[in-house]
Amino acid sequence: MTGLLTLGALGASLSVDAFAAAVGKGATNQRNRWIDALRVGAVFGFFEAITPAIGWAIGLALSTWIAAVDHWIAFFLLLGVGGHMIYAAAKAANAGGAPRDEGNNLGRLIATALATSIDATAVGVSLAVMQVNIITACLIIGGVTTVVATLGVMLGKHAGSYIGRYAEILGGLALIVIGGSILFQHLTATA
Repeated sequence: MTGLLTLGALGASLSVDAFAAAVGKGATNQRNRWIDALRVGAVFGFFEAITPAIGWAIGLALSTWIAAVDHWIAFFLLLGVGGHMIYAAAKAANAGGAPRDEGNNLGRLIATALATSIDATAVGVSLAVMQVNIITACLIIGGVTTVVATLGVMLGKHAGSYIGRYAEILGGLALIVIGGSILFQHLTATA
C-alpha cells in the first residue's frame, strides 16, 4: 500500500506541468491577484485529480491480465512520463522557449489544464496495479496541484518563466525515482 508521503511526492511530480503553465500565466499577466491565482490553481487541480481516476479504471480492468508484470508496467509508465517531462523541458530550453501564456479565457485555461494532466492518466494505471486507494490518491494529487499551480501564478508574476523549466526537470526525475522504487521493492521482496 502506498503511503501518504509517496502520494504527496507523486502529486508534486505530476503538478510540475501545471506549475510551468501557471508560471507562464503569472509572468505574462502582472496584475494577478491571489483570487485569480487560486482560480487557475483550482482548474489545474481538478483536472489533475480526475485523470488518474480514468487511468486507474483502465488499469483495474486490465489488472487480472497484468498482475505478474504490474511492477514493470508501473516502472515503465513512470519512467516514460518522467522522461518525457525532462525531454520537453530540455527541448524548450534549447529552443529558448518559455511557458506560454494561456490568457484569461476560461476555455483556454481548461484546455491547458487538461493537456498538462494527460500524463496523470498513465500514472493512474500504475496506481491500479499498486492497489492504491484511488479516492485518497486523487484528493492528494488534486490538492497538491491546486496549491502548486496557485503558487506558480504568483511566482511567475514576480520571477518570470525561467523557473518553469527547472521545475519540470525535477518533477520528471521524481517520477523516475518513484518508478524505480516500486520496481526495486518488488524485485527485492522475499517470496
